[in-house]
Amino acid sequence: MEFLLDTVNLEKISYYNEHLSLAGVTSNPSILKKDGIKGDLFEHFRKIRMILGSDRQLHVQVTGCSFDEMEADAKRIVTELGNDVYIKVPTNLAGLKTMKSLKKQGLRVTATAIYTEFQAYQALNVGADYLAPYYNRMLNQGIDAAQIIENVAKRIGKEGLESKILAASFHNVDQVNQAIRSGAQAVTVGLTVVEDAFEMPAISKAIADFKTDWEKLYSKDLANL
Repeated sequence: MEFLLDTVNLEKISYYNEHLSLAGVTSNPSILKKDGIKGDLFEHFRKIRMILGSDRQLHVQVTGCSFDEMEADAKRIVTELGNDVYIKVPTNLAGLKTMKSLKKQGLRVTATAIYTEFQAYQALNVGADYLAPYYNRMLNQGIDAAQIIENVAKRIGKEGLESKILAASFHNVDQVNQAIRSGAQAVTVGLTVVEDAFEMPAISKAIADFKTDWEKLYSKDLANL
């Protein structure tokens, strides 16, 4: 299971890269706005790659709406960041046309803004490397996100496809777990959800209890016994 961070915060990326096994980082314009990124955008992305190393993924989204705009955005992204970057493209008609074109050029593609099973199948048909269903947003629309991920995962397995499901847009840890149980091969998770996962009071209490019980037995740390 691949675990990615949904952020462009350099300090947080560096921190979690030291503590977790990260597969990479995903981004989009909303994340850039949230993290207050200004100045040279591509230099910022290059700093992210320096933190992660060359063997980890970086997903960067196009901002255009038409095929020509998306194609131009993708060309700029590749020129600045290299052919191994994953170009995020929304899964509408213009986006699917763009995905087809990019795959013919040998580029890596992540199909985003997936809300429906039909969208996912079309992204599979054009050869997208990753499919990003928006889990919590799907639930807010009354869509059974877990079932759709399960159905798409079965299709990938049945046809022996190389595409992977990169579930995104989570509100809490349980949604992340549900997506993985349903068959998502990868998840990209925002900082708030990651922080909540490890700030559970029961975890802190268990660690504190271990420390207290140890100190009742010994006056020194284990390393100094």
